[in-house]
Amino acid sequence: MTNVQALPTPSPLPFDPAMPAALRTRMLTDGLPEPLRAVLTAGRIERRSRFTDDGFAGLAEEWTPPDGVTPRHAAMARRALAEIDGAVLAPAPANHLLGRVLALLSHFPAKATTPDVERLLAMDWADDLGEFPGWAIDHAARVWRRTRKWRPSIAEIRALCEDACAAERDLADRLRRVAQAGEAASDDRRAPVQRLVSDAVRRMPGGTAGPRI
Repeated sequence: MTNVQALPTPSPLPFDPAMPAALRTRMLTDGLPEPLRAVLTAGRIERRSRFTDDGFAGLAEEWTPPDGVTPRHAAMARRALAEIDGAVLAPAPANHLLGRVLALLSHFPAKATTPDVERLLAMDWADDLGEFPGWAIDHAARVWRRTRKWRPSIAEIRALCEDACAAERDLADRLRRVAQAGEAASDDRRAPVQRLVSDAVRRMPGGTAGPRI
């Protein structure tokens, strides 16, 4: 097994959802270990045209890690990713989500519905927004209150939530790719050693011939 040098104890990654998206992402990135920041900076971005049934839908960006990502980079990326997924992008608690949605919808009264229908509507909102962090849902509700005059649909609020946390999700995706690249490099380095050990065992007196690793 490849040894990975112990990582230093990190400080919590800084995050303030009230800041503009670009500044939030910069703060998160600046809080990462320097070797990991260097890998993120050296990554390659490929832009491709996106098309839907309605035609051209803009450009999609795909980020790939640079060459030379190591198991140590992978360990740092996994640790940072766990913190981002567990704190920054953690799904909102159900009571926070439903409270925010009910407050938002109260600003745009609709026709009276039965309690059973209201429960079903609440379940739909909880199901369709449950993947987003509380701060993104708060942001979407605030934007809608200040810019719209009609009752929102779930799809419209989902779009605002996706836009709110797009930068953080993109950073998490890049860290995941770094981790995968470093772990793949570790496996590639380990395979020749495993083959040598297997061959040595096979040559020993009484060694059992088996499938090569």
